[in-house]
Amino acid sequence: MLALLGFRLLMGLQFVLMARANRADPSPAPGAGQMLRAWWAESGWATRVFGWWQPFRRGAIADWLPERRGEPGPAPRGVVLVHGFLCNRGFWTPWLPLLRERGHAFVAVDLEPPFGSIDDYAATIDAAVGRVTEATGRAPVVIGHSMGGIAARAWLRACDAGRAEACAHRVITLGSPHGGTWAGRFSHAVNGRQMALEGEWVQALRRAEPPGRAALFTCFYSSCDNIVFPAGTATLPGADNRFVPGVAHVQMAFHPPVMRACLELLAD
Repeated sequence: MLALLGFRLLMGLQFVLMARANRADPSPAPGAGQMLRAWWAESGWATRVFGWWQPFRRGAIADWLPERRGEPGPAPRGVVLVHGFLCNRGFWTPWLPLLRERGHAFVAVDLEPPFGSIDDYAATIDAAVGRVTEATGRAPVVIGHSMGGIAARAWLRACDAGRAEACAHRVITLGSPHGGTWAGRFSHAVNGRQMALEGEWVQALRRAEPPGRAALFTCFYSSCDNIVFPAGTATLPGADNRFVPGVAHVQMAFHPPVMRACLELLAD
């Protein structure tokens, strides 16, 4: 009980810092009630993710790449799922049976080494995209939570500029620090430091992207995100940026309206 209380208090501090950092952000400011509800929901989701799914469910649900043998029409759009910092593929536990039920082939990657450079994750994402593309005959949608969204951008940068759009039908990011995040400055990990607010790495990534690349992205963001703030850092100029009110960082990946919107994008 003391450990859970300490965890919730630490998370509460994140929300206080978030509120201060968001003062100058143009995103709609949350009310006190919204922030309290987001803090409470985030505490529950983070406990599930870090206390159960990731340590004990990482390999419980395998990737699903069904064979199509003479079935009429194109296969449903496949999905590559890319987790964030301090996570593994167990993060996506509720998503996997849902995607399979709807017929979407999927691969959920493990980004390793966990504290290495984000640039080194490009090969893992590329291999997953190749597997899904081969299984479906169609470029997949890449869904990235938090760091996973900018890892997807680093993967696109590693691709040939003329080939990138053919590799991914769309990239969906959920609370991803496209402009870095305030807390990144305190990280001792390589990938954590790369996510520093307007740091050298995120600026270099932005400069390397060809004009119009952002049109490939749908970015969900919130002014109650307790990890990626100020809120506007989770957007990309020129992308389909979608504001989600009152939703915290981990919570966003499991927020029913966000999940429904992602599934609708898979049908495009």
